[in-house]
This record gives sequence, C-alpha cells and structure tokens, in this order.
Amino acid sequence: MNYLAHLTVERNMSPRTVEAYGRDLEAFLSWLDDRKTTVDSVHKHVVRDYLGARRDAGLSPRSAARHLSAIRGFYRFLIQDGSVTTDPTADFQGPQLWQTVPHVLMPDDVETLLESPDINTPLGLRDRAMMETLYATGLRVSELVGLALDRLHLDPPFLRVMGKGGKERLVPLGDTAADWNDRYLGEGRPALAKARRSEVYLNHRGGALTRQGFWKILRGHAVSAGLSVQISPHIIRHSFATHLVEHGADLRAVQMMLGHASLTTTEIYTHVARERLRRLYDEKHPRA
Repeated sequence: MNYLAHLTVERNMSPRTVEAYGRDLEAFLSWLDDRKTTVDSVHKHVVRDYLGARRDAGLSPRSAARHLSAIRGFYRFLIQDGSVTTDPTADFQGPQLWQTVPHVLMPDDVETLLESPDINTPLGLRDRAMMETLYATGLRVSELVGLALDRLHLDPPFLRVMGKGGKERLVPLGDTAADWNDRYLGEGRPALAKARRSEVYLNHRGGALTRQGFWKILRGHAVSAGLSVQISPHIIRHSFATHLVEHGADLRAVQMMLGHASLTTTEIYTHVARERLRRLYDEKHPRA
C-alpha cells in the first residue's frame, strides 16, 4: 500500500507503528468491502458507524484513537494524491468521537423501516420479526443472528441473551415484537427450515444468518422505505436506547438491557437525548 510506504519513508514512522496502522486500515477497508462501500464514497457517518461497531466489539479508547488516526492520515494522503476530494474525518475530534453515537433514527423513521418488509412471504415475516426484535431489545447484531429457539420466550415475552464475555442477561421483548415472532415461528420459519436448526432466524437456504447477511437485509429495507441515511444494526441499537432514555427510562435498566459492563458507557444516551431536544427546540420554537 502506497500510504504505508509514505509513512515509512516520508513520515519516518517506526516499523511497529506502520504495522499497526496497516492492520487498522486493513480492518477498515474489509469492513467497507463487506458493505459494498468504496473508499471515495465514504461519509463521516460511515466512519462513525465503523468506530461504533469496533467499540461494541470491545475496542479500547486508545486503540480507537489509533484507528481514527490511521483513517484520517489515509484520507489526507488520498486527497494529496488526488484519489478522493473530501476527507470524511475532517470534523471529528478523537476524544469526543468515542463519547458520541452514530445517527439515531426518529421514531417515525423506525416505523417506516419496520413496515417495509412484505409480510406475505416467509422471508418478509422473518425480516419483520428480526427488525421488531432488534428495535425492541437493542441486541448486538451477533446476539440477534445467534439467538436460539430455547432463548426466545413469548409468554411472558423476554429473551435470554448470551452477551460478551459469556455473560447472560434477560431482556424484555415487548408485546408487538412477541406477536411478530409468534407469527414468524408459525408461518414463516417452517417454510424456511430444511433441517433442524437451533437458530430462530434462518436464511433462504434454511441455514443460519450471518451478521453481514442481516446488514444487507436491513440496508435493503431502508432503501425500499426511502430512508436517506445509511442504516446499520448499530444505528437501530442506539435508536432503541436513545428513545428509551428520552421517555424517562432508568439508566441502569437500559445498561442491563444493552449488556454494558459500565454505567459510564450507557450515560452517553443522556447526552444524546439532550442534544436531540435542543435541536428540536431550535427547529420548532418561534423564539429559539
């Protein structure tokens, strides 16, 4: 990669630093490739989604700062090289970035997204049940696609989720999501199942869905629903938490549902709610 040679020759960085930057960029480019996103089409929310996903995977703040530094330097190099015209990291501040969340959907946009699948087909029923579950629980995408049948309970509705570090938590499901899962299990899943599988949600071949597979499904429904933002499971998870906080949910309850090890991580949603309230006031109040 020309950029790594540039770091070695012109920036005189140590071999260990160049190697670390190379790993960080390889992970970022692979993430873009999985989402069929090219380097020259990346916007700042894509970088934010990427770093948010890395955070959920356990990346430390120090490593996050290095990832951002590698991506920022890469785009500055590409601009000088003439390969791209804009830097998607230009407005980011490292310490602040790790304390912010990706774009959060408005409740009306969530409703539009949830109503987009064709529920007259098995796959449409599956997609509706999965999206309802994701928004009702704030699961990580790996937890959603790996959810086993014996961990989904419909009466009363709740999930037993095996999260990071092998820690189990109970998450309430909500009646609406429970109803869609009940319908999917009765009408949709039997049409998809080719053999005995433990996973709740199956792909069109009757096998387990992958994280990348669900991301593509979600993105497809966002496009068909006419949503202008790039949707990811990460954004739905943050929308779930933000909407709960906006409606007065206790932070420790939200922490438990999300599976956060520290309440400090969850406290970010109080800031998000305040920022959204301020924007709403500025947009709607005649004397703002």
